[in-house]
Amino acid sequence: MSSRPDRFLRACRREAVDCTPVWLMRQAGRYMPAYRAIRARHSMLDVIRNPALAAEITLQPVDAFDLDAAIIFSDLLPPLIGMGLDLTYEAGHGPRIENPITRTYDVDRLGTPPAEETMAGTLEAIRLVKAELAGRGLPLIGFAGAPFTLASYAIEGGGSKHYIKTKAFMYREPAAWRRLMEKLVTVVADFLLQQARAGADALQVFDSWAGTLAPVDYERYVLPYNRTLFERIGRAGVPTINFSTGTGAFIETVAASGGTVVGIDWRQRLDVAWQRIGTGRAVMGNLDPAALFAPWRELKPHLDDVLARAAGRPGHIFNLGHGILPETPVENVRRLVDYVHERTANRTPQPEAVHPEPGT
Repeated sequence: MSSRPDRFLRACRREAVDCTPVWLMRQAGRYMPAYRAIRARHSMLDVIRNPALAAEITLQPVDAFDLDAAIIFSDLLPPLIGMGLDLTYEAGHGPRIENPITRTYDVDRLGTPPAEETMAGTLEAIRLVKAELAGRGLPLIGFAGAPFTLASYAIEGGGSKHYIKTKAFMYREPAAWRRLMEKLVTVVADFLLQQARAGADALQVFDSWAGTLAPVDYERYVLPYNRTLFERIGRAGVPTINFSTGTGAFIETVAASGGTVVGIDWRQRLDVAWQRIGTGRAVMGNLDPAALFAPWRELKPHLDDVLARAAGRPGHIFNLGHGILPETPVENVRRLVDYVHERTANRTPQPEAVHPEPGT
């Protein structure tokens, strides 16, 4: 089944579609041999800064699979470079910030330069990809990291298990935390708006580490800034996607911050989460990325479960609960995309319903 040009965007608006649209976070990445071939010759930052290479990688999965949207190849953290942080990517260790935030002064010295100056490579890559996708009618998703996730990297100096440095700074220096989040909102909003101006048809905000917070801390230290961010990027006039992980305990609060579409990770039942979010919103998700390592006889029931919980209601975009993992079997990605399209083609929507919890 070939992709219908407006399938993804119609689903974002909760309009009728011919079948459930599919795209996958990190669909351009290490599981694909073509991507690994490029990365063997170029560093992460070199690829992100080279519009032609970033565009080539963006197009690899939509050339290989019948996906309903492309997402620009980039990373969450490069906007921090323009703010004054020294970012590197170490093989086997991931991103590192060489001069992390440790004092209030470190926040005050951060700049908020325009994305046209600091992220010109990504903006040009969007223009190149849009030109390539024009004949296919496929939409392109732009993205950026949410303020809390970027602040966590900036303070921790990289990934973390418990985010102790971030939370301690947040608790001990509330005024500096406010200034940091306001600066990040400024930078992220400008970057996303510029992506829309360059041609992105939808914008996704990744709050990958919000699930490390207690609900009360999310409400106090994150929600106001995410709400401001979504209000600002809403001016672009394109659908926005609010994605987070580990936030099932307070998904209603996450949804309250904004977004046309709310991402649901695999730790929650899609139908229950959708009810809590409100069925007047579109949702995206929510297969466990690890399920793609299963043989087809085991993977297929997982796909069926997600689709059954969506129940054909308008506004479901099939995706993973997070990004595709390295070494994921390519053939399973292909079968997933084709199966979701075939399984949902011209299906009659079902009444609103929530699947009962086990034992009820």
